[in-house]
Amino acid sequence: MDYFLQSWSQAAMTSLGFFWMALWAFAFGYLISSLIQVLVTEKRMQEKMGKEGFKSVALGTFFGFISSSCSFAALSTTRAIFQRGAGFIPSIAFLLASTNLVIELGIVIGIFLGWQFIVGEYIGGILLIAFAWLFVKLTNPKKLIENAREHLSNDEEGDAPETSNWKKKITSQEGWQQIGMKYVMEWQMVWKDVLIGFTVAGIISAFVPKEFFETLFIGSGTANAGELSFFEVLFQTLIGPIAAFLTFIGSMGNIPLAALLFDHGVSFAGVMAFIFSDLVVLPILRINAQYYGWKMALYIMILLLSCLVATSLVLHYGFAAFDILPNFTGENSIIKRDMFKLDYGFVLNIIFLFVSGILGLLWWKTRTMNHEGHEHGSNQVSKTEWLLRIISIFAIFWLFGGLILKLIGIN
Repeated sequence: MDYFLQSWSQAAMTSLGFFWMALWAFAFGYLISSLIQVLVTEKRMQEKMGKEGFKSVALGTFFGFISSSCSFAALSTTRAIFQRGAGFIPSIAFLLASTNLVIELGIVIGIFLGWQFIVGEYIGGILLIAFAWLFVKLTNPKKLIENAREHLSNDEEGDAPETSNWKKKITSQEGWQQIGMKYVMEWQMVWKDVLIGFTVAGIISAFVPKEFFETLFIGSGTANAGELSFFEVLFQTLIGPIAAFLTFIGSMGNIPLAALLFDHGVSFAGVMAFIFSDLVVLPILRINAQYYGWKMALYIMILLLSCLVATSLVLHYGFAAFDILPNFTGENSIIKRDMFKLDYGFVLNIIFLFVSGILGLLWWKTRTMNHEGHEHGSNQVSKTEWLLRIISIFAIFWLFGGLILKLIGIN
């Protein structure tokens, strides 16, 4: 019993430490994302993106880069862009860029994993799009695309009116209220993924022995990643998506878990495959099925799985060729870091907590004004959302209980 309580306390403090380390990165990234989303609207994206060709794919990639990092928000925007006439390949490019090339994701990866993984994330994001383009060209799913558009034709949405240009927005109170609304909405979309992901990471760090990872990821724990056989690297690359599928956590929430995998000796390819797998989890599959039908949803999953495995292998052996393949050492263990020390991260957290407070007040003021005199209808909540809420409540109680244990001296 004492061991369980001590591990509980350790797990909770590790989770809270992970979040404290990444807080300023989340806030900074979502502030930039909110600014861009208000100034560069979805309607403008749709007007610029075409059907096919390099220019359309490049624009889809660029608009994804400046968009939200939330997997679920990326799915929704991708559907809207595709529904209003964008080509399938540019839409997939937007989806992959918005979950792999966004600014805040790179910052969080840098905090938890290091520069090689940042480089791998951004080069890998480009490779994912290139491989996806090649996959679509080779498989030529014209009938699936036509059926997907027909499936969406029953779900038409009106165009939101465009008001004022970006210069007026950035210098007006109304514009900053919109930014505050977007900023809070970003947090509303990801807080459950982040909470669950960081809580699970803490639990795994405290309760799951190293032997489990060595059994699951064959060859993990090897001192020199370059000594792994191709079979071992391939196997770890295939296990990465399976582990991600079982955790069903979004792109921002799974980075601490990726750091733990690296801590336990999983190869660069295996870790990158895990990070890239945020779009092949069960909730994403269900949402794509609702949008496009099950055949297209399964096609997209096979496309993404094939591309992420190929990308992870290319990154692994490409980095090995340039002798920059990262190797885990005990010195860079994420668990051994002093997560609450007074450093630049602590100062940035205080600054961005203040900024978040101001944006939160702008959101609250706008929300109050918009709700005055309006009746509220009942909003349907999906089964996935209910499950996430239940797990989130458990995670809150788990963290609160572990903090109490720490305060009373059980650690």
